[in-house]
Amino acid sequence: MEKIDSFKVDHTRLLRGIYVSRKDYLEKGDVVTTFDIRMKEPNREPAVGQAAIHTIEHLGATFLRNHDRWGRKIIYFGPMGCCTGFYLLLAGDLRSEDVVDLVKEMFKYIATFSGEIPGASAHDCGNYMLNNLPMANWEARKFLKEVLECISVENMVYPE
Repeated sequence: MEKIDSFKVDHTRLLRGIYVSRKDYLEKGDVVTTFDIRMKEPNREPAVGQAAIHTIEHLGATFLRNHDRWGRKIIYFGPMGCCTGFYLLLAGDLRSEDVVDLVKEMFKYIATFSGEIPGASAHDCGNYMLNNLPMANWEARKFLKEVLECISVENMVYPE
């Protein structure tokens, strides 16, 4: 089998940031853009813990789907298997620069969230006890401060 595109990215040089992972062109002419929201440098720093990444998923998905401007364009938001970030799928032919403000807004929301985690109940979630709000807040603040608030081209274009 042919290696898929996401496995062709040089993870030894990949920085934290927001990258266009792929674009899918649908039969009706619509485009779906998949973003790689990379919170950790792969294989060079610890991955996000499972409980924190699960909490970020719940908070991020809730925030995105309820967003006034972007909510109707959200297709999916969920963690990467390697636990170094998330995939965000949006309707539209988009660039990383187009979603920087949205991603900043989302991580500000997660960094400052307190209270009951949306969907964290036995009724709503298949593993509701696997959550860690303090670590999710911490990871979101770290990514926001160290990457999103000073994002540059090198954090939005995959390494060659």
